[in-house]
Amino acid sequence: MEKEQNQNQENNISDENDKKDETSETIASVEEKEDKDEVLENKIFELEDKLTRTFAEMENQRRRYEKEKDEAFDYGGFTFAKEALSLLDNLERSKQTLQNDEELKNSESLKKTLEHFDIINKDLMSVFLKNNIKPIDCLNKKLDPNFHQAMIELEDENKEPGTIIQEIQKGFTIKDRLLRPSLVGVSKKTENKNDKNEEIKDNLKDN
Repeated sequence: MEKEQNQNQENNISDENDKKDETSETIASVEEKEDKDEVLENKIFELEDKLTRTFAEMENQRRRYEKEKDEAFDYGGFTFAKEALSLLDNLERSKQTLQNDEELKNSESLKKTLEHFDIINKDLMSVFLKNNIKPIDCLNKKLDPNFHQAMIELEDENKEPGTIIQEIQKGFTIKDRLLRPSLVGVSKKTENKNDKNEEIKDNLKDN
């Protein structure tokens, strides 16, 4: 009887050990599976991150391409348009030369020639406007370095200093971009001769 009890105890201990081993193996298997799942999750996260970055870069490239394409369409004729303005300049110079010619003044030939010049000028301006090339309206406006370039200062008591009172060469824009600035003369205050003389005297005294 005692032998049977001992045998049963040994069997129970053996069973418990087997269960412990099985539990240990199960825990190890679960931990190993969790480690593998974590590695897979990390790899999936890395792949998703790479895909997100790739798609973002592709979208940026697409936007850059669209912008470059639009600019090429809008401003592709920028250089040509800038050079074409010389036609207007030469036309205006030729007109002034003829008007200042003493032999041609008040002649019928000069009148007809100037009329033709005006027609050509209007046609050119019409072509420019159709292509979004517009003259800059500058007279009696404040000097704006973004659109105007001051060439001379002219004394004028009736105008606020910095006001454009003379257009030397007409400026133009193409859409929202400056094609060339207006060359202008701006007003300044008339110098008081008495104040000037006093300033000179003060300078002489200091010396």
